[in-house]
Order: sequence, then structure tokens, then C-alpha cells
Amino acid sequence: MSTTPARLGTRRSTMATNQSRRVAEILTARTGVPVELVLITSFGDITRAHLTQLGGTGVFVSALRDALLAGEVEFAVHSLKDLPTAPTEGIVLAAVTERDDPRDALCARDGLKFADLPPGATVGTGSPRRVAQLAALRPDLRYVPIRGNAETRLGKVASGELDAVVLAYAGLHRVGRLDDVTDVFDVDQVLPAPGQGALAVECRTADFTGPLRYLTAVDHLPTRAAVTAERVILAELEAGCAAPVGAYAEFMAEDRLRLRAAVVATDGSQAVRAEQTVTVTEFPDAVQAATALGRQLAHDMIEQGADQIVADAAAGRGES
Repeated sequence: MSTTPARLGTRRSTMATNQSRRVAEILTARTGVPVELVLITSFGDITRAHLTQLGGTGVFVSALRDALLAGEVEFAVHSLKDLPTAPTEGIVLAAVTERDDPRDALCARDGLKFADLPPGATVGTGSPRRVAQLAALRPDLRYVPIRGNAETRLGKVASGELDAVVLAYAGLHRVGRLDDVTDVFDVDQVLPAPGQGALAVECRTADFTGPLRYLTAVDHLPTRAAVTAERVILAELEAGCAAPVGAYAEFMAEDRLRLRAAVVATDGSQAVRAEQTVTVTEFPDAVQAATALGRQLAHDMIEQGADQIVADAAAGRGES
């Protein structure tokens, strides 16, 4: 086996490098292949615009994909929730890591829980999905769009600029900031973003059929099946990762996959929620079962007007 390290492309943020380093360590432990990180700056890292202005889709991944196609790196690691659902020519999703805790977390001043925040309290989040679902629970709070890494957002609470921020629990864990968490939203309260908590490993399609086949060593099939169902919801609704769409799939038994999804107007005034379960063994494999499940649930939600809520959100209507 070659001792030349494989080049792993990653964004420069602390969270991105920590999660990429984790994938590298697991890959090396399982295959013996040494890995070095190559730091890349994405447009999403340098722009000050909010995700709703950018459309959200792909702003954090395009630079990594460009580096892949140019041969500057062998493979790249992304937060799966940032990955567009549309395929990119020449690039394949080689692995999906085992998912960490998919829930959203509140980090509030004075150790406050969500229910204890006073009316009018300011809650920062860059996610329309979070705003929509939180507003449905607490329309009396003021939701403020924010950008920046986890440390920057948490700093706005510490400085008193905001009363609280909402971030992914898994992301806070990856940057060692779980001590800042004051409340965690169960998926029954706030459905996470499709793919939240999982990491995606991409490489060039030609390499995956040859020298990089070893990337399958970090693939976790139950997670891949679950996030496939979630991402199909996004694709069928023609919604980007910044749309107010939550989805979460989990195995209730070895052969039973349950998918829950919600599309909620940004001000919480309209919502379409649905869930469905599939028996995986009735399909050739788990991913095909998950794909069928996602398509059926998305179709049911579209019949209830979910696509119109997504379109209104994209057009700036129904915002708080």
C-alpha cells in the first residue's frame, strides 16, 4: 500500500476541520490509508449575505467540488445537510458516515430553556426551517437572521446582543461547545434539516470505481438509507437546503424505516406535516426502499400544498 497520504479537501472552519479530521482518523484506522487535510475556502465562508439571499444550495460545497474535479484533492468531506440534492457530473457520494445526534439545540443566556424565554426575546438562527418551526411553537419570540461560525454565534449571546441562538447539536459537539447548550429540541418539536448530523464523503466517479473504493469503509448503510429518504423530500419539493423543510427518518426495527417531514411557513402560520413507514425487505435494498418512501411522502405533502409553502418562502412571502 502506498504511504503517500490521500488528500482530503475540507472547509477551513473549526467545525469543518474537526469533522474532516474525524473521518480521516476512522478511514485510516479501518484501511491503513494515511490522510492529510487540504484546507479550502468556500464562497459560503467569505460572503456576509444570509443563506436566504444566496438560495442556500451549494454555497459551502462548490469550492470543494471544484478542487475535486481539478485533481487538487482525492476526496472531500461535507456536512450532508449542506449538500445539494441534484447530482454533479463526475462526482459521486462515496460514503455517508454514521449519523451523530440530529437534533437542534438552544444556547440561551442565564441557562434559560426555550419555554422560559420571556416574550419578545431575540433568538438568532440562519435557518428558515428553524424559524418556521420555532415560530409555530413560540410566535411571541423575535427570530433574528445571523451568519458566522458557531463560536461567532455563541458570542452574540455572551455579549448580550441576543438572548439565544439555535444550532445543530452535532455541530456544537464537534467544536466542543456542548456546555453552552441550555435546551435540546426533540424531533417531535422541531424536525431537523434533511441529513443533519451526518457527514458526506465525495470523490470523482472514475476514482470511486478504482483506487478510492476504500472510502466505503466509512459508509454506514442505515444512515445512508435514512438520509436518502429525507433528501428525496427536498428534491421532490424542489427545495434547497435553506428552505423551511424538516425531515427525519429512523429505523423503528431492523426492517422498518419511518420518515417524518414538515414544511412550515416562515411565520409559522401554515404547515404541512406527514409521516409514513416502509418495510425495507419489500425492496431490493434499503436505499431503494428509502427512495420510494421519500417520493411517496413528498407526493402526499404536495397534494396538501407543501410545494406552495416552499415557493412562497423562496419568494419572500410568509416571512416573520
